[in-house]
Amino acid sequence: MNRALYVAKTGLEAQQFRLAAISNNLANANTYAYKTGRAEFDDLLYQNVRQPGAQAGQDEANTLPSGLQLGTGVKAIGVQKIHTQGNLMVTDNQLDIAIEGKGFFQVLDQEGNLTYTRDGSFQVNQNGDVVTSSGYLLEPNINIPQDVTEISITRDGAVFVQQPGNVAQNQVGQIELSTFINPAGLESIGHNFYVETTASGVPNVNNPQTAEAGGLTQGALEASNVNTVEELIGMIEAQRTYEMNSKAISAADGMMQYLNNNT
Repeated sequence: MNRALYVAKTGLEAQQFRLAAISNNLANANTYAYKTGRAEFDDLLYQNVRQPGAQAGQDEANTLPSGLQLGTGVKAIGVQKIHTQGNLMVTDNQLDIAIEGKGFFQVLDQEGNLTYTRDGSFQVNQNGDVVTSSGYLLEPNINIPQDVTEISITRDGAVFVQQPGNVAQNQVGQIELSTFINPAGLESIGHNFYVETTASGVPNVNNPQTAEAGGLTQGALEASNVNTVEELIGMIEAQRTYEMNSKAISAADGMMQYLNNNT
């Protein structure tokens, strides 16, 4: 295969991959607590025609300063999640909670497996348990009595309720947060949930406002950290790079046609 055709073909595939990552970011620009995904690439193996530093000719004292290495293209190696803080959106909903820090809420899925999320749009199910919009239980479980007139959540995660006939508020639970040494290593499983992996490390569980977990803000939600302007610029760059690789294929094809017509 013509080397230029193959190299340009890998460039086309790489830009398609980058555009897919950008499209996913833009599609989730209004998803609560969504974290931007950045496409990452590696160059492929090189063919060493002349090794850099090799002996130049018969003179052992002279070496090649650069050599001759021919690249074979590029490949996509992953999409890294950028876990920067998103802006806070005030909702005034008593069970909307935003994290200002590096922590994650702990949630139990339908099979009882522990998952993690920064989406704090919680609700109450038919049993009074605090759950996510997908119906998953917050861990540790917090149960809200039926006759509650007001719910208060402090910065450090203590949950208090006001009930008729009681002057003082009663504490009904404590929210805990998990932090990871490498949050980019968490596996995204959809629905704003992550699961622990070997790359993320084991979770470090703390109350809010301890270590790097961060504090809680009641009546607010964390917005997506997608910068739409940067994503649109990246989309234009991907499109132009794709076009250049396409032109490289056309040029290589034209050179082969010229050779065929003149042999």
